[in-house]
Amino acid sequence: MIAKDERDCIGRCLASVKDVVDEIIVVDTGSKDGTQGICGAHGATVLEFPWNGSFADARNFGLSQASGDWIFFLDADEEVDEADRHKVREVFSFADRSVVNIHLVNYYGKEVDDKKVLEIAHPRLFRNHIGLRFIGNIHEALNVHDVIPDEQTDAFIDAKVHHYGYMDDVVVRKEKISRNLKLLEADLKAGGSPQWTHYNIATEYARLQQYERAYQHVNQAILHFLQQQLMPPSLVYRLKYSILINTGSWDGAWPGIERAIQLYPDYVDLHFYMGFILLQKEKYPEALAALERCTELGEGNLKHLVTRGFGSFQAWYLKGICYEKLGQLNQAIAAYNEALRIHPGYTDAREALHQLAQK
Repeated sequence: MIAKDERDCIGRCLASVKDVVDEIIVVDTGSKDGTQGICGAHGATVLEFPWNGSFADARNFGLSQASGDWIFFLDADEEVDEADRHKVREVFSFADRSVVNIHLVNYYGKEVDDKKVLEIAHPRLFRNHIGLRFIGNIHEALNVHDVIPDEQTDAFIDAKVHHYGYMDDVVVRKEKISRNLKLLEADLKAGGSPQWTHYNIATEYARLQQYERAYQHVNQAILHFLQQQLMPPSLVYRLKYSILINTGSWDGAWPGIERAIQLYPDYVDLHFYMGFILLQKEKYPEALAALERCTELGEGNLKHLVTRGFGSFQAWYLKGICYEKLGQLNQAIAAYNEALRIHPGYTDAREALHQLAQK
């Protein structure tokens, strides 16, 4: 991993892996808060690397010092789930694969809340000594298809890694968005992968709620994918329609979202967005059909970036609203109760039931 001034979190990260890995290498890019001492106390080898504006360069420096057959890379603000730590070593069973995904659980919002979670299968384990390296100054990725063009990318170990780096307080304290935008703009000028750079810029502007700029960049991302005769990944369409929803652009979002669903019919987030959009357009039977598809799909397809609740309690809550609008109050009550059965702490559904009881 790479680190700079991570004393608040790096100890928990290292403690979560030290018993399942053979060596720990931390590349420090200039800590002044005692991070290096914490790393040493957890048995890590600490290497100093002057920050040069590239996360990939820092990771590759650490990679050059690693001796193991497999690499497991993490961020300092991540932790491997205690119940899943032993699963990491299942990687040795993948005799015919060079890259393996884990179950990444991303938290967002003001505090850790299991209703504000995004989940995805993410490539974090890969073979050493075969030429794999990181590319990109920021949101660095492995050069898998340059080295192994035919590599299948669906190998998966259900070991959860919890990521807290985009909680509101961390983003503000570390000035992440301004830092990220500066590095991404430099990436854009340098060429590289403009489709992903535009996508990542759009993500940062969406976090700032600068939705017009975000929308411009996500459309540029889609255009660059298509120009390279590549299908834009599902999470790019997810971002596009979340931006339109946040700006209340219902007519801009529908029926366009139906075309995205034709490309990714198994992506629950797109069906949820369609249900939400149709609800706003007062097309309640159509919204119910979309939300029914959400609960059929569930949230287990982690080849997509999945929002927790979109295939379960949040979908049932919106179904309850649709039933209310249609005057089908018994069905509405049943839908709200189902949302609460799945997630007893879901206050929106509880409040909806309370309001119904007052009628």
